[in-house]
Amino acid sequence: MNRHPTLRQLHYLDALARARHFGRAAEAANVTQSTLSAAIKDLEDTLGVALVDRGKRRVLFTPAGEEVLKRGRRLLEDADQLVAAAAAAQAPLSGLLRLGVIPTIGPFLLPRVLPGLRRSFPKLRLVLIEDQTARIVDQLDSGALDLLLLALPCDCGSADTMDLFEDEFLATLPKSHALASLETMPPDRLAGEPLLLLQEGHCLRSHALSVCNFTDPALGPAVEATSLHTLVQMVDGGLGVTLLPRMAVDAGILRGTNLVTRPLDADPRSRTIGLAWRRGTGRRKDFELLGRTIAQLQREKSGAASRKSARSSQ
Repeated sequence: MNRHPTLRQLHYLDALARARHFGRAAEAANVTQSTLSAAIKDLEDTLGVALVDRGKRRVLFTPAGEEVLKRGRRLLEDADQLVAAAAAAQAPLSGLLRLGVIPTIGPFLLPRVLPGLRRSFPKLRLVLIEDQTARIVDQLDSGALDLLLLALPCDCGSADTMDLFEDEFLATLPKSHALASLETMPPDRLAGEPLLLLQEGHCLRSHALSVCNFTDPALGPAVEATSLHTLVQMVDGGLGVTLLPRMAVDAGILRGTNLVTRPLDADPRSRTIGLAWRRGTGRRKDFELLGRTIAQLQREKSGAASRKSARSSQ
């Protein structure tokens, strides 16, 4: 049975391919010519095939040698990436992180916190995947995602979760609506209104119904939207009222509309924004650090928005 080639042998083979001369290849590899030549010969013996034709003026690779060189370079590249990944892992929140996020959070929270995350963790490489809760939970289970940013409570299977902050629901309706005169909105006042919600599959729908203690049969006409932006346009068009998360309102989703919001006179009146990860992961401390950082950045942004709103109302 053949032995496996070593990375050192492959490194020498790569140097020889670049120089096409044993002496220059040895100089580039910082070894003697006899050491490099012996390593190439040992590699040929290991694989049982000739890799190079040793001419007087120029080294030529055999077809088998070209194939071994191509595959060997991939192995060397993988080895370099392995070393880099291990080095990055020594620093908190560095390297690749595949984050799944639901569409009622991603467009509204991430623009507020990503600049701060980049400043705090410059070596972190975030890959963002946006999809509905059930789908990103499946991808977490399969290993396709490392971490989820979603709204709790939800069915996360066996995943561990971490609460970050509360996201208040706001009753949203046209300025001309009779209920717009109320300072706060009792949920039972919405019971007789056409309540517009997202389609089935969006956890925001179930969270909104839970806050109001409604069930689907208590709703008005069955009008559903595929996104919060579509939902806002439907309400602005006079088709009904809705409940929006404060983070979407703070992000300016009502800009350019004739809609107003009213806080709910209910307890609880919010959804919980949190993280979820596979139980038993070795990256738990990193994920908790990320969660604390996101929560802190959100508090800072919310505080700044509140102060700006207070100044503009004076």
